[in-house]
Amino acid sequence: METGTSVGTSGRSRNDSYEAIKNGSWFSQFRNGCNPWMARYVYGLIFLIANLLAWAARDYGRRALKEVTKFKNCKGGENCLGTEGVLRVSLGCFLFYFVMFLSTLGTSKTHSSRDKWHSGWWSAKLIMWPALTIIPFLLPSTIIQLYGEIAHFGAGVFLLIQLISVISFIQWLNECYQSQKDTERCHVHVMLLATASYTVCIVGVILMYIWYAPDSSCLLNIFFITWTLFLIQLMTSIALHPKVNAGYLTPALMGLYVVFICWCAIRSEPVGESCNRKAAASNRTDWLTIISFVVALLAMVIATFSTGIDSQCFQFKKDVNTQGEEEEDDVPYGYGFFHFVFATGAMYFAMLLIGWNTHHPMKKWTIDVGWTSTWVRIVNEWLAVCVYIWMLVAPIVLKSRRQTTSGT
Repeated sequence: METGTSVGTSGRSRNDSYEAIKNGSWFSQFRNGCNPWMARYVYGLIFLIANLLAWAARDYGRRALKEVTKFKNCKGGENCLGTEGVLRVSLGCFLFYFVMFLSTLGTSKTHSSRDKWHSGWWSAKLIMWPALTIIPFLLPSTIIQLYGEIAHFGAGVFLLIQLISVISFIQWLNECYQSQKDTERCHVHVMLLATASYTVCIVGVILMYIWYAPDSSCLLNIFFITWTLFLIQLMTSIALHPKVNAGYLTPALMGLYVVFICWCAIRSEPVGESCNRKAAASNRTDWLTIISFVVALLAMVIATFSTGIDSQCFQFKKDVNTQGEEEEDDVPYGYGFFHFVFATGAMYFAMLLIGWNTHHPMKKWTIDVGWTSTWVRIVNEWLAVCVYIWMLVAPIVLKSRRQTTSGT
């Protein structure tokens, strides 16, 4: 009995210390280095540094890379030196997070050895991370080109995870509004938010017509914008169907998302296209171009970070006895999923910096430019709509199938 009491007391004391660390200041979290709440910010900082290194290798690393004999057989001449620099930094970042993914996969309890490895051991990681960053610079160009082809798939996986996370957040927000006690006030808030979202969607579509479809010869941009408008109408019609009854809020927020993706896709069209007046206007490198690049880079890092800690949207099955309940020593987020998202994010930032084309030279202070980038965005938009519609109709389809099976 005394042993059991002592074990229980020690377990409670450990949980109390973890709660104290979690609710403490940033300084106390950093000083008590072995905790998962501070660790995620450190991993995000490492990811941001890797992004900056890749950008520096692309825009300013050509002179240094030309001195390395292994790069002299680079396919495409001097222009691809920057591209290979991006891929090499990306490969080092991917290796770091993939090692962390393999070593933390399946971690469920705090105070375990894998939890301590995820949340601590920073001196070892400060050696492992630079070493894994340097190793790709010693590899031949053929291996780097092969990684560049594989990175296309990894970046696509990252985009899929990201859009599922966004859709899950939109549905979670809708459920939170519907579960409020004051339903009348909540209904007013929902209607205001939905109306504002639809208004922004319409204004965004009109501006895209003005900026990116100035005349009737811009058939591709007209198709992109008009099809986006049709998809918003389709999502709204399905969400308001009596059998679905998902309300106005989720299709309105999804409308904002697809309009934003369509805008990003058209902005990715190469400079010099007659239908892309905004790109032509920003052809020269000025302070606005630099600010846009920095904002896009930070947004990508933040999106990777927020997606990495959102592992619950991929938990399709839960134990009935523990559903809705979390034990005190459960990990606050999925460590393996967190590192997997960052590993695929390393491939994604490489694709953005090289325009999804391993043989495509990029201008300084540009990100995600080229026809390949445009079509990746457009396909991502269409896939997001398909996933959203499936999440709406899936319960009805599965219910009718169960009824048919039970009837036979």
